[in-house]
Amino acid sequence: MEQSNTNRQNFQRKMQTRHLIMLSLGGVIGTGLFLSSGYTISQAGPAGTILAYLAGALIVYLVMLCLGELSVAMPVTGSFHMYASRFIGPGTGFTVAWLYWLTWAVALGSEFTAAGLLMQRWFPDTSVWMWSAVFAALIFALNAVSVRFFAESEFWFSSIKVLAIILFIILGGAAIFGIIPIQNADAAPLLSNFAGEGGLFPNGFLPIFMAMLSVNFAFSGTELIGIAAGESAEPEKNIPKAIKTTLWRLVLFFIGTIFVLSCLIPVKEAGVIKSPFVDVFDRIGVPYAADIMNFVILTALLSAANSGLYACSRMLWSLSKEKTLHPVFQKLTSRGIPLNALIFSMLGGILSLLSSVFAPDSVYIVLVSISGFAVVAVWMSIAASQFMFRRRFLAEGNTADDLKYRTPLYPAVPIAAFLLCLASCIGIAFDPNQRIALFCGVPFMALCYTIYYATNRKNSWNPSEPVKNASLHVSFSEYEEKKN
Repeated sequence: MEQSNTNRQNFQRKMQTRHLIMLSLGGVIGTGLFLSSGYTISQAGPAGTILAYLAGALIVYLVMLCLGELSVAMPVTGSFHMYASRFIGPGTGFTVAWLYWLTWAVALGSEFTAAGLLMQRWFPDTSVWMWSAVFAALIFALNAVSVRFFAESEFWFSSIKVLAIILFIILGGAAIFGIIPIQNADAAPLLSNFAGEGGLFPNGFLPIFMAMLSVNFAFSGTELIGIAAGESAEPEKNIPKAIKTTLWRLVLFFIGTIFVLSCLIPVKEAGVIKSPFVDVFDRIGVPYAADIMNFVILTALLSAANSGLYACSRMLWSLSKEKTLHPVFQKLTSRGIPLNALIFSMLGGILSLLSSVFAPDSVYIVLVSISGFAVVAVWMSIAASQFMFRRRFLAEGNTADDLKYRTPLYPAVPIAAFLLCLASCIGIAFDPNQRIALFCGVPFMALCYTIYYATNRKNSWNPSEPVKNASLHVSFSEYEEKKN
């Protein structure tokens, strides 16, 4: 009974390095790459899309360098808002938590909608919203069993789509150079799509900046490593390794994939109704390849939703643990699952039903934009938190060598990460299709600050408490006790 009570209060540290890597890849490789990349190509053109993804890779790399230092120093569940609360302000921490919850709650809607759209290939007479409901029930079940079951299922889900992307790059590259013929084409495309349809930048340079939010949405999920820090075994060893491995794989997968897509799909034919991956395999004409890829993409989308629901529930649990949300969300099952937080977060999946009924092609872009804005705001808080943490850490008489993992080139890295994220948010003001993200995101942030200061008048942290070995969370306290 005593063990059961303990489990109800604390998470279980069951995740290994391979789980962290695949959790992060699982959260990243979803609709942002498999579906909305078509929209980005149509807006920015082939060369513009590659530049946008290179810029997105740089941004996420800088942010992850900042997150690495914070996560190793303070490995806590729901880390982002804990860091923001401690080093920026409690109101900001509260807002960051709800922004990240919004990121994944909205993303759940886009993942389920995209999955329903893909099912139309095989079942054109079945409504998209029906498939969305089925997939929502499946993802909820995977999260509700146990942390280890979730981690293992996510590992294998992610493995499937990683192998699929490698296969896609190989086959697509062969098609580009004529090794595999393309249907209805007289010659290998090579780089013809880069030169045709208005050249490298058919719509100018502005669409590159306008597309950055969609690109950031595509890269969102890498920060899940920080969320899972409180449930990771040996975080000081596993987190840096997971960050490094995840980043170079993402750059390879994303840039390689976008290059193949840009070579094989003309700008005017790119969009979001049909996955560009399926489109490419249809063009290659490999028997059943498009159907196989459609299934793989479906698995990938469900994997991303699986990671997203995990992130949502942990954020609510962390808010409740800090007494800024009703204590009902703090309760854990005997298997260490925040079931109430899980149920509430699943409500975000209702967005999938709405978007699948009302113009899924246009509403999907709206969902991506809102989610992209929210995650970029969270990234800005990570960079600012690391900047403030290091400054206070050094002011207390410590040295950078005392940190087991430190962000290089401080303070240039956190400042650059913050400014680049800010620039991508400004860029969406020029895109009528994504501008709604500002109209929804900014008022949402203002509402969060208002709610916090109306209901929580006392600071959650003692500003004079030293940062070295500071206990930010129950799970961190236990970690310190076990380590010592």
